[in-house]
Amino acid sequence: MQSSMDDGHNSTLKCGLKQRHMTMIALGGVIGAGLFVGSGVVIQQTGPAAILSFLITGVLVVLVMRMLGEMACAMPAVGSFYEYARLAFANSRGPGRLAGFLTGWMYWYFWVIVVALEAVAGAKLVQFWLPDMPAWLISLVLLVVLTATNLISVGSYGEFEFWFSSIKVGAIIVFLFLGGLYVLGLWPASLHTSAVLPTLLGHGGFMPLGIGPVLSGAVAATGFYFGAEIVTIAAAEAQEPARAVAKATNSVITRVLVFYVGSVALVVALVPWNSARMATPYVSALQVMGLPAAAHVMNAIVLTAVLSALNSGLYAASRMLFALTRNGDAPASLAKINRRGVPVRAILLGTLFGYVSVVMSYVSPDTVFAFLVDSYGTVAIFVYVLIAFSQLRLRSRLDRAQADRLRVKMWGFPYLTWLSIAGMIGILVAMAFIPDQRKPLWLGVASLGMLLLAYALFVRRRRERAVDEHELASYPPR
Repeated sequence: MQSSMDDGHNSTLKCGLKQRHMTMIALGGVIGAGLFVGSGVVIQQTGPAAILSFLITGVLVVLVMRMLGEMACAMPAVGSFYEYARLAFANSRGPGRLAGFLTGWMYWYFWVIVVALEAVAGAKLVQFWLPDMPAWLISLVLLVVLTATNLISVGSYGEFEFWFSSIKVGAIIVFLFLGGLYVLGLWPASLHTSAVLPTLLGHGGFMPLGIGPVLSGAVAATGFYFGAEIVTIAAAEAQEPARAVAKATNSVITRVLVFYVGSVALVVALVPWNSARMATPYVSALQVMGLPAAAHVMNAIVLTAVLSALNSGLYAASRMLFALTRNGDAPASLAKINRRGVPVRAILLGTLFGYVSVVMSYVSPDTVFAFLVDSYGTVAIFVYVLIAFSQLRLRSRLDRAQADRLRVKMWGFPYLTWLSIAGMIGILVAMAFIPDQRKPLWLGVASLGMLLLAYALFVRRRRERAVDEHELASYPPR
């Protein structure tokens, strides 16, 4: 692993992200609509032991982020782990090209689906206040607005994400503070209407459904954490990339434990896990505490989380697609950069794919859109597995002196790296035995199969083009 980067890879993108942008991108990266809404589904399927489900998955995410932080600090690069996969597996040919191709396109696929899902979710949230406005029109407006912010400049993306993340992080901190007061009995007596321990343990105990649902809940929670790695992609456009990544990596443990595990623990202490109110976990928790206008406040916060995910999804997908073009793994025409250093065509393609997926959510909700929704979470795990293998191979090439100079180092290398790989493969294996997770697993495998087929066609076309160019060059002049 080299400690420097090829400046040519970064020459056309502007370093417009400041330290405060990077800090909030890192802090907000793990807080999405999945936490505010999807956590309720996991709790209903698991019980209060959902705390353990989020803790298990959170530990894996922390380890993967540490590996990624090590590579990104040593070598900030456009495309981040896409480049690391290429370098780890035999440079740019053979396995290296395949590993990079799969990593880059799977990550792009994940985020353009997220763009569509968040646009659909955002429309439903806006309809809470504007019930007569067509959902497809709201989705279009949200996509157009956030596409425009990404097209202006990377600094514009960073500024929007700074404020979106500030609202999300602030909301979680306030929730943790108020919920903590309530649980500790420091809430005003007139509003304290519920006993905490009976709520937490009085509906079948801490693990009412056994250990199986806890493990399946850990599988379901995997996709909620995805997004923490965006800071390593943004590092290529940051003014102080190594410092930003090191800071983000060092704080990821606190973010996972406090934001996810801590807030989920408060939710199950305030709202019975088997209550119908768990469909809106954070709204219900605020209502238990007697806070006025809880539904309106939480709807606004979740909408902010959705807009943040949509904003970051367009950014992450466009930068990964831009990186793919630099190595011939995507059409070169998509690499076009405007004078502000923004990959316009890469952003617009992500927006177009996202809106086509939004249309599919209305036209074909049970086939095309269902395939996209059910497959993208498994694809995220595939990406994390490739990140872990990349770190394992790149770190093993360093001697002791080089390893000691790394600004961020993976703990317990190589044992914790192998443990992480085993844990993620274990999640994939477990999905085959969990009825609710079998379909996402097989659809994710089908998506991987389609990418392998696309790679085979891609390699074949490159060979044919090389043969044609060779024959043309050897053709005798008249």
